[in-house]
Amino acid sequence: MSRNDKSSGKTYGGRQGGGERKPKGGPRGDSPGNQNTAPRSGSSKKSMARGNAPVGPTGSKPAAKKDDGMRLNKYVANSGVCSRRDADIYIAAGNVTVNGKPVTEMGYKVKPGDEVKFDGQKLNPEKPEYILLNKPRGFFTTGSTEKGSKTVMDLISKATKAKVVPVGKLDRQASGLLLFTNDGTLEKQLGKPKNGIRQIYHVELTKPVAQDDLDKISAGITLEDGKVKVQEVSYVDGRPKNEIGLEINSVKPHVVQRMFKSLGYEVEKLDRVVFGGLTKKDLPRGNWRVLTKQEVINIKML
Repeated sequence: MSRNDKSSGKTYGGRQGGGERKPKGGPRGDSPGNQNTAPRSGSSKKSMARGNAPVGPTGSKPAAKKDDGMRLNKYVANSGVCSRRDADIYIAAGNVTVNGKPVTEMGYKVKPGDEVKFDGQKLNPEKPEYILLNKPRGFFTTGSTEKGSKTVMDLISKATKAKVVPVGKLDRQASGLLLFTNDGTLEKQLGKPKNGIRQIYHVELTKPVAQDDLDKISAGITLEDGKVKVQEVSYVDGRPKNEIGLEINSVKPHVVQRMFKSLGYEVEKLDRVVFGGLTKKDLPRGNWRVLTKQEVINIKML
């Protein structure tokens, strides 16, 4: 197995070159265009007390504007289900429920805390975000109680203001591709896929791997939670016999480490170089980028 398979786009070595490519656009709110630069309107002695806010006819300050929620059609459209115009049609047809009850009223406003569903699926009014990170070693995927511990959320803190979560996991000492999204439907789809997700790992063991053991892995290893099928496994060309390229679709926890451990090997380094068709090309370790529209389409078809 070569470290770079041009015919399939596989990369087994996990050591791509290339300079750092900065993602297009920065996180929302960093652009000067988003700064509040609106000119202040003129004032008169009748409407403005010097140094104070505008006052009403009776001299009292106007009441703060009450947040009466978001229009239902906008809420549905923001979730990515359809356009606002189509949302009106679905609302009128009774496809949308709020707190378990169908709402057909045009102009209905969703309050904070309301649960909105479309055809039974809960909606998220945030714009869907899809971020790919090349995770370095030493970062937890989920929260940790260890003092001074670092998580992957620290690495993407400037990527978005949306509440995104990692899809799947990588151990603290593992590195490689990790996808983040606030798209709950995609998260569930990729978390428990019917046919698995194509993943390619560059694995370094503490000792050379015998060819007989590679043959056993290729035939499938039976673990305590079932048999694990492997699409391809081989030595990495031009590297020591303790470096292995492994293509697998299983999303079982710690599956790579457990397979090798069952044969008497310990994984020293684990790097995920391909995830569902996404690669590390032009994405240096510790950097992130936003998925392209075509990549989002492709990964939703898995």
